[in-house]
Amino acid sequence: MAGTTVQPTSRTRSWWGWGWADAHPDDAECVAMGALLPGTLARPLPVPRVRDLDIAAPAVAAPSSLAHLVRDDPADRAAHAMGKAYRDVVRALRGRPGRIPDLVARPTDEQEVADLLDWAGDRQVAVVPYGGGSSVSGGVEYRGDAHRAVLSLDLTAMGRVLEVDTEGRAARIQAGALGPSLEDQLRPHLLTLRHFPQSFEFSTLGGWLATRAGGHYATGHTHIDDFVQSLRVVTPAGTSGSWRLPASGAGPSPDRLFLGSEGALGVITEAWVRLQERPRHKASASVTFTDFQDALRAVRALAQCDLSPANCRLLDAGEAALAGAAQGDRAVLVLGFESADEPVARRLERAVRLALSYGGRRGGAGGGSPAATPGGDAAVRAWRSAFLRMPYLRDGLARMGAVAETFETAATWDRIPGLIDAVRTEVGAAALRATGHPATVNCRLTHVYPDGAAPYFTVLAAGRAGDEVALWDDLKAVAGEVLHRYRATITHHHAVGRDHRPGYDLQRPEPFALALRAAKGALDPRGILNPGVLVD
Repeated sequence: MAGTTVQPTSRTRSWWGWGWADAHPDDAECVAMGALLPGTLARPLPVPRVRDLDIAAPAVAAPSSLAHLVRDDPADRAAHAMGKAYRDVVRALRGRPGRIPDLVARPTDEQEVADLLDWAGDRQVAVVPYGGGSSVSGGVEYRGDAHRAVLSLDLTAMGRVLEVDTEGRAARIQAGALGPSLEDQLRPHLLTLRHFPQSFEFSTLGGWLATRAGGHYATGHTHIDDFVQSLRVVTPAGTSGSWRLPASGAGPSPDRLFLGSEGALGVITEAWVRLQERPRHKASASVTFTDFQDALRAVRALAQCDLSPANCRLLDAGEAALAGAAQGDRAVLVLGFESADEPVARRLERAVRLALSYGGRRGGAGGGSPAATPGGDAAVRAWRSAFLRMPYLRDGLARMGAVAETFETAATWDRIPGLIDAVRTEVGAAALRATGHPATVNCRLTHVYPDGAAPYFTVLAAGRAGDEVALWDDLKAVAGEVLHRYRATITHHHAVGRDHRPGYDLQRPEPFALALRAAKGALDPRGILNPGVLVD
C-alpha cells in the first residue's frame, strides 16, 4: 500500500539562517537580546541578500540528458552552499559563504541518481548529497579546490512513502521525505515513525540515516539506527540493497556501513523503517532541584529503572532560566511518558516519586484523555516552546555579533560530573580571555542511558567583529580538548561532517580508519562523494 506525496508549504525557507524566513527575530528583538549580553554590537548586521554575493558562473554544464534535473539559479545555489551551524550563519551574514555549488540537481528516482553520479565521476565533479540542509557540522558544503566543479544533490524530490506494511508495522520510504511530509503520509495508516529531532521540519529521512540522527526518545530508541530494517544506497560502484529483516546475525551488517556515512560512501535513496502506533495517552511533569549533582543522580536512577520515559531532559539552572522553565538557581527535569494502548499517568507518578527521593521538588503534571494533547505544567510548556524557538534566537544573536552556539557529546556516568564541570570552566575561561567579557556556558542532558548520558552545551559569548568564525572555532577546539580528555564522543547525534573531523580522527581506532579508507576507495574510486567528511 503506497502513500501520496504531500504538497510543500508556500512559506519560504531562509537561505542563510534557520528555518522559515518569516520566523526570524526582527531588528528590535535582536537589539533587545543583544542588550542582555555584554560586548555585542549596537545594531544588528543586515539580513544578507543573495544578490550581494559574488557568485561565479558554473564551471560545468549538465548534458542534455540530465539538464531537466539541474538548475544553476544563483539563489538556489547559494541556499545549498552550506548548512545551518552558527559558523555558517555568520559567514552568510559577513558575505563569505564559502564555495557555492556550481549546480543543484533534484533527481526523482534511483536511476537518475546513478546517472548523475556517472556524469560527475567522468567530469571530476564533487557531489554533495543534500536533504533539508540542516547540518550543523559542515556536512553539506564543499571545502577545497581539488575538483573541477561542485554539484549539490538535493534528494527532496524523492519524498514519497512507497509502501506500508501494516501487519509488520513498517514502511518503505524515499530518502528525501521531510519530517512533516513523512508523518502526514503515515497518518492515514494510524502509524508513525515518531523520530522528532529538533530539525524535524527541515530535515529528511535520508539525512537522519546518513548522520545517525538522535530523535524524540530520551531513553530506549534514541537514534534513527533503531528503526532501520534495510537500506538502498547508490554508489559509483553500484547499488547496494540489503534484505528487509527483523534481525540478523549474518556477519557485519551492510546497513551499518552506510548509517552515519554522511554521503561519503554512497547516496541513500530509500529505507524500510519500523513504525509504531500513534500514541493516544501522554502525560508530562517537571521536577526541580537546587543541587545539580542530586539531579544527575536522579536521572541516572531513571535511566537504570524499567520505566523508560519518552522524555527525560535535565536542564541546569542556566539552561532552565534561558528556556523560561525556572528562575533562580534551580535545575529542571522534564519528564514525559506516552503510550498507544494504556494510560501513562501511573508511570509518570512513579518517575516523579523516584526523582523526589533524590531531593527534587514537584513542579506539576499534565495529561489528557485519549487523542488529546496534554499541556504539561508551566515548566514543560516553556521548555517545549523554547526548544522550537531557540535556533531562530541564535540567528538573532549572531546578527548582534555574539557567539551563540551549541555542541553535544556522550560519556559514561562516572565521567559525566567532571566532564560537565570542565566544559563549563574551560570554555568559559577561554571566552573571557578572547573577548574580555564573561560567557554563559549552560548544559542539559538530552538523552540518557543506563551506562551514561548525552550532555548538550549552550555557549553565549561576546563576539569579535568580523572574526566571529575564528573565535567560535577556537572555543570549539577548547571544548574538543576537554571531550577527548574525558573520553567523551566528539558528537552524540550531530554527525562528524567537516567541523568534527579533528575529534573524530582522534576517537576512532586506526584499524577502523584503515578499513573506512579502503571502503571509500572501493565504493567511490574517483573520490567525488562529499569529499572531506569522515575520511580523506
